[in-house]
Order: sequence, then C-alpha cells, then structure tokens
Amino acid sequence: MQDHQSILIVLADYFNGLYTGDTALLRSVFHPEAALFAQVRGQPYYKRLDDYLDGVEHRQSPEELGEAYQMKVVSLDVTHNIATAKVHVPALGFNYYNHLTLVREDGIWVIVNKVFADVPQQVLVGGKEA
Repeated sequence: MQDHQSILIVLADYFNGLYTGDTALLRSVFHPEAALFAQVRGQPYYKRLDDYLDGVEHRQSPEELGEAYQMKVVSLDVTHNIATAKVHVPALGFNYYNHLTLVREDGIWVIVNKVFADVPQQVLVGGKEA
C-alpha cells in the first residue's frame, strides 16, 4: 500500500504541474529520458521530456485560463518496481486520457513514459467514458 500512496503523490504533483504550468514540478516527476507519444488532432506526436516541458512553459496554463481543476486517477496497477496509471486530464479544450508508466529507482517513483489521447466525449466503452 505504501507504493500506491507514493505513486499517488507523484500523480498529484503531475496534475498540479500540468494545471499550473510549473515545469520544475513536472520535471521532478519524470525520468530525464522519458518519452511521450500520442496522436494530437490526428497527427503523430513524439517528444522527449525537454521538448515537452518547453511547450508547457510557452503556453497558458489551465489555471491561467480559469479552467476548473478536473484531473483524476482512473486506475493504478503496481507490480514490484513498475507501475501503470490511467489518468483523466481534461484541459486546454482537450479530453485527454494518459497512460503513464512509472518505475521505482533508488526508492523514488518516476514517470518514464506517457502515452495519451484526446478522447471525444461521445466515445464510450462498456457504458462508460473510455
């Protein structure tokens, strides 16, 4: 259970960094070699951490835009020193779902991979939003 709590703290920092645009906080939750993959507006998206954080730094944050904070953990699975989290990140006009892979290095949980998609509101799986 301690691992779950530690990861939930990492995810809370991730959400707060995204919401406020705090790139130092975001950097603290990612592995320096983390990779991010997606399709955004139908286009392939691949970035290394520094490129991603540069984009965050040069945009208005959801907080600055007056958006409600609605980010939440959907699921979390921990197996020894690895974990996966599915999180919902509605922000900046997108309905993002992120699948995050984390590893524990030297006792610290960090995000090593982020795969995400903007899911249209009408897309449902099993009667629930995907």
